[in-house]
Amino acid sequence: MTKSHTHASHPKVVSRLKRAEGHLRSVIAMIEEGRPCLDVAQQLQAVESAIRNAKQELIHDHMDHCLDADDSQDRSELKAISRYL
Repeated sequence: MTKSHTHASHPKVVSRLKRAEGHLRSVIAMIEEGRPCLDVAQQLQAVESAIRNAKQELIHDHMDHCLDADDSQDRSELKAISRYL
């Protein structure tokens, strides 16, 4: 069983991910409708950006509020999580 782990930034992260989800649905519909590739690529860029921003928000918040640089176990986690930036 996993312990609940909530940050103040989580609602903002969820909002960004929902925005990405909406963009992704648009991309799928655009491809199914035969829309121009330039338009599809632009929407894919929006999806990628929204996901990247959500990921960065989550990781930075975790690094700022959950990790202690003086703790060796936390330093190890910091090194591991920073690979996702």
